[in-house]
Amino acid sequence: MKNWEANVRRVTPYTPGEQPDQPDMIKLNTNENPYPPAPGVREALKELDIDAMRLYPDPAAGELVAAIAECYGLEKEQVFVGVGSDDVLAMSFLTFFNSGRPILFPDITYSFYDVWAELFHIPYERPALDENFHIRKEDYFRENGGIIFPNPNAPTGVELPLEEIEEIVARNQDVVVIVDEAYVDFGARSALPLLKKYENLLVVQTFSKSRSLAGMRIGFACGNRKLIRYLNDVKYSFNSYTMDRTALAAGTAAVKDQAYFRETCRKIIETREWTKKELKALGFFFEDSKANFIFASHNECPAQELFQALRERHIYVRYFPKGRTADFLRITIGTQREMEILTDFLRKYLDGRDSRAKK
Repeated sequence: MKNWEANVRRVTPYTPGEQPDQPDMIKLNTNENPYPPAPGVREALKELDIDAMRLYPDPAAGELVAAIAECYGLEKEQVFVGVGSDDVLAMSFLTFFNSGRPILFPDITYSFYDVWAELFHIPYERPALDENFHIRKEDYFRENGGIIFPNPNAPTGVELPLEEIEEIVARNQDVVVIVDEAYVDFGARSALPLLKKYENLLVVQTFSKSRSLAGMRIGFACGNRKLIRYLNDVKYSFNSYTMDRTALAAGTAAVKDQAYFRETCRKIIETREWTKKELKALGFFFEDSKANFIFASHNECPAQELFQALRERHIYVRYFPKGRTADFLRITIGTQREMEILTDFLRKYLDGRDSRAKK
C-alpha cells in the first residue's frame, strides 16, 4: 500500500438501480413515476431566464420552501430542502447522529443507511424485521443515538401504523427520530401531523416518486424550527448553493399543482391494486404494499430465474440476492399497459415452465 492510501476514507458504496437504455424496455426497477411531471413544470422551465444562469441561485431556496410549507400547513422555518432526499438524509445523519451511541434502523431497509453510517463513523445496530417483514416497535424502545426508518419501508412496501410510529417517537425524545417517507403518497399515513407534538421528529420526503421529478433531484425535510436551523447550519458549512435554478423552478411548479399530484397517485394506486390481484393469481405472495412497488416472491419459481427471464425480455425489475430478500423481486408499478405486459409475460413464462417440468 502506498503511504497516502493509509489516510483514505474507504467505504463500500451504495449500489444504485440499473439504468438500462433499450428502446423497447419496460423499466420497473428504480421506483420512478411512469407519468410525466405536472404540466406547470414544463411551463416553468420554458420561462427560465437563461441570462440568470450566470448568477448563483437563492441559497435559501425561498420560493420552493414557501410552496412546500403552504402545501403542508407549516411555517417556512419548518422546511429544509436538498438535492434529492438522499442529500437531505445524509445531511441529517451528519447533523443529528453524533452521540457515540448506536443509531437504529431495520436490517432490511433502504441500503443507503449503513453506507452513511460507515461514511460518517456512526455506530449502528439493525433490529431484524419479523417473519412478515414488519418493524417491531419494541425493538426501538431502548437506549440509542437516533432512529431512522422508511414508512412505508423499502424494499418491502410495508407500512408501520401511525400509532406505532408515535410510540417510537414518544419513547425516544432524547434523540432525533427520522421517518423517511419517500413512498408515503401512495396510500400510507404521513407522520407530519405528529410534528405539532414532538420536537425530536424529522419527516423527510422526495419529489422523485409521487411528483415525477427523479431527474431533478429534490428532497425536503419537515420538523420544528430548531431542527431545521441545525440542518441549515450544517448545510451552509458544507455547500451553500445546493439547489440550482432549474430544480427550484420545477419543484415550485410541481408542488403547486395538487390536483395533478393527486390524480397521478390515484392512477398508480389503482394499477398497484390490479397488479396485486394478477400476481396472486399467478402464484406470487407478498405483504400488502402501500408504496409504488410490490415486493413479491413466487411459490415455485426462484426470484433469480424470473429476474433473468424478465431481463431477457427487456423488462427490468430489482433483485436483492442476499439474505432473506434473495427470493423476492421488487417490482415498480408502471402504467396500466406496462403492468399488463409484465403479467402477460409472467403468465406465459410460468405456464411454459410448468409444461417443461411435466415432460
